[in-house]
Amino acid sequence: MPLPPAVAERKLLHTRTVKCEGYERADGLWEVDGWMTDIKSYSFPNRDRGEVPVGEPLHGMGLRITYDERMTIHDAVAVTDFSPFRICPDITPTFKGLVGLRMTPGFTKTVKDKFGGVQGCVHLVELLGPIATTAFQTIAGKRFAKLTESRKEIKVKPPLIDTCHAWDARGPIVEREMPQFFTGPKT
Repeated sequence: MPLPPAVAERKLLHTRTVKCEGYERADGLWEVDGWMTDIKSYSFPNRDRGEVPVGEPLHGMGLRITYDERMTIHDAVAVTDFSPFRICPDITPTFKGLVGLRMTPGFTKTVKDKFGGVQGCVHLVELLGPIATTAFQTIAGKRFAKLTESRKEIKVKPPLIDTCHAWDARGPIVEREMPQFFTGPKT
């Protein structure tokens, strides 16, 4: 369903595109390639790049994260093809520091602590949020297949429960799919 029509006339000035693609590798690991692009609808001067023409990205940055089924990062590669300053690409090697981190609850805070501010790039840090959720979705099919086989025998509450409205431990999805973790009134 589209958004409702705008209530006032407006002019497009900026478009941010975030694209993430998840892959299963032949060696048993997984990868997500994420890309962020910012484009203005007008030309403007830039001291490091000269004139940035309409349609040329102001930001064009990517990250590839390689991880395992436990969501542990094995490799990280960052690139900056377009940036407002010549020095921006200098920070990309820092993102190798993601290796060893797990994309589990607390990941966003850890990333901001480690790569926030002058220690990283705000755009690449922002991109890690969609990359992490794409990573989860990429392996979800295999994880859910294993979960479905042994759903009734699961004794430890899966981390998915209570992460959103649908997976509310008091709601109908948990009651139907994992009744041993349902905490709401019986219907």
